[in-house]
Amino acid sequence: MRFTPHSQAEITSMLQDIGLNSLDELFSDIPEPLKLKKELNLGQGMSEMSLRRHMTDLSSKNIHTGQYPCFLGAGAYDHYIPAAMEELLSRSEFYTAYTPYQAEISQGILQSIFEYQTMICELTGMEVSNASLYDGATALAEACKMACEATRRNQIILSATLHPSYQAVVKTYAMSGKMDIIIAPEHDGVLDLEQILAMINKQTAAVVVQQPNFYGLIEELEALEKAVHAVNGMLIMSVNPVSLALLRSPGEWGADIAVGEGQPLGNPLNFGGPYLGFMACMKKNIRRLPGRIVGQSVDTNGKRAFVLTLQAREQHIRRERANSNVCSNQALNALAASMYLSLVGKKGLKDIALRCHHLACYARDAFSRQGIQLKHEQPFFMEFAVKVADPPQVNRKLLEEGIIGGYELEDALLFAFTEKRSRSEIDQLVTSVGRINNE
Repeated sequence: MRFTPHSQAEITSMLQDIGLNSLDELFSDIPEPLKLKKELNLGQGMSEMSLRRHMTDLSSKNIHTGQYPCFLGAGAYDHYIPAAMEELLSRSEFYTAYTPYQAEISQGILQSIFEYQTMICELTGMEVSNASLYDGATALAEACKMACEATRRNQIILSATLHPSYQAVVKTYAMSGKMDIIIAPEHDGVLDLEQILAMINKQTAAVVVQQPNFYGLIEELEALEKAVHAVNGMLIMSVNPVSLALLRSPGEWGADIAVGEGQPLGNPLNFGGPYLGFMACMKKNIRRLPGRIVGQSVDTNGKRAFVLTLQAREQHIRRERANSNVCSNQALNALAASMYLSLVGKKGLKDIALRCHHLACYARDAFSRQGIQLKHEQPFFMEFAVKVADPPQVNRKLLEEGIIGGYELEDALLFAFTEKRSRSEIDQLVTSVGRINNE
């Protein structure tokens, strides 16, 4: 089919059909400061060789984690990715595969998703997983919707120590009017248990907590789990998958739904995406899981076969009965997570988590020797915040010295310590922060 540009008369006619007189009216909802009021400056056309040189020059202006040690975390982490993954993920049958509707020709893709779901269940201690979602924030928002539908309530209590971006996405979902969001306060970087326990009542659909929380700290959840289940509400946990090699799983905490960001499992930072959101729950809520679930069955010859099953989404069932509008899973990113977990293994993942924690402890002691205080005196996994006078200024100076600094809080920098960091890099960070902070 050829695309034929529309004439001005045709454009005018189409606008009039929807009750408009101009293109400006069509885009009237876009705020004026966001509109480009001039022609795009695309420049002159280039030859292939010139364009390649131009793009190389542009890309060389970027600073990447292969050049500078990175201590920036806050939800996306600079973990080591095994070299084998690039070769495996580049196989054409993986990166060109479309959505696997046809089981008879997509057995490999379906099996890879099934294996991914199995690994997520083993990590989280849950009984069933879907085939992934867009990212951790989306997974959490969908989990909140699930809780409202399962309990027939609309009150969602979010911990103030939950990632700010996750809070924002949940609040965006709540604009439909089907969720009432309440923020539970924090104290010294962790949940104020006394206050959140007082908030839980028979209108509570779910309580949402992050473990480790946004500040990298470990939350105490035993009393919270008992309180929310006492009123037949649900406990939703957002977790760092690497931490689950050391910490109690959501299943062990008694959570009903576990979600999180899968980027730490073999996916590069990629300037913020694409990532994947993992999501798992107990069997009683399986029919409310959004997106796809791949199941294992047998074919007519009695051989093992993989199929899409329980697709409770608007593309497969009546729209009014759909639990979610999520129609895509992050299959390639989920495959990367499966490959990563297969390559490092159970012991390897625990070793990685231990190294991250030990390096964070080493950094804490180094900061203490420099007289730099932690913002919160609480147990942590691999992240913590240190007090500095001017966080943006400290970060700028660190970058000048060849260090990618931390996430900027109002009066502190939140640093992450992955297995890629060395003690000498940490020593350099601590020395630089101490000197810059005292200038």
